[in-house]
Amino acid sequence: MSFITLTINCDEEKREFLIAELSLLPFDAFEETESGLLASCEKEGYDAEEVKEVLDRYQVEYQVDEVEKVNWNIEWEKNYDPVIVGDQCIVRATFHEPKPEFPYEIIITPKMSFGTGHHATTWQVLKYELGFDFTGKKVIDVGCGTGALAIMSHLRGATDISAVDIDDWCIENSEENFALNGCEHIKLQLGGIEVIPETEQFDVMLVNINKNVLLDQMADYEKRLAPNGILVLSGFYQEDIADLRASAEPLGLTYSTESERNRWAMLVFEKK
Repeated sequence: MSFITLTINCDEEKREFLIAELSLLPFDAFEETESGLLASCEKEGYDAEEVKEVLDRYQVEYQVDEVEKVNWNIEWEKNYDPVIVGDQCIVRATFHEPKPEFPYEIIITPKMSFGTGHHATTWQVLKYELGFDFTGKKVIDVGCGTGALAIMSHLRGATDISAVDIDDWCIENSEENFALNGCEHIKLQLGGIEVIPETEQFDVMLVNINKNVLLDQMADYEKRLAPNGILVLSGFYQEDIADLRASAEPLGLTYSTESERNRWAMLVFEKK
């Protein structure tokens, strides 16, 4: 299988808009770099004219490369740096040196999965998890990507953990990352929230997807959230908070807190 990778030179402000627009095309993996952005998708779904239209609109320079799956790790390794979250956690790749000064360490094989910690949405949820006591909690990571959020819940004390993603590549990557972090007990399934029975309830739901999916599936999350449970949402912009609150609160989900980083937002609700 071949993949198309875009190497885009742009400033930080444009990166957020480009990620949002390219996400509407077949691009499903992004990584911010010092000079801009890397984006990738399967070659089969790539439309050069659509991509050119988006990138020309933002007046950015870019390079298009075709990359074989077996070579993707090499491409990531050239641009992948460790991520520091709240001075307590480091998210690093296997080719980085361990940093024992951090209480929490997540080891990620940086393949084509969203959720390496570099993006502001993943970073915010990881930071929230650092301040939450997961001891004895039943947790699910919806749209798990690399599995980083599920791994953090394990490090923070959760023992009953599930993770789902609709992308078989993410499932493969998560399985590998769970093994690297001693989390083989995490129950991993291919699919979305619909693969989880409505009768199964979770104390904590971590959902880092995008605004449209969150709005469409809000009732599904509420059904699977246990009484006094916590729903953590991310993957959207700060200006989307009002729409998400308007969707969640009529279902009995009570607003708890929010955060923002580079215009990307996180929302937390409680089911009281």
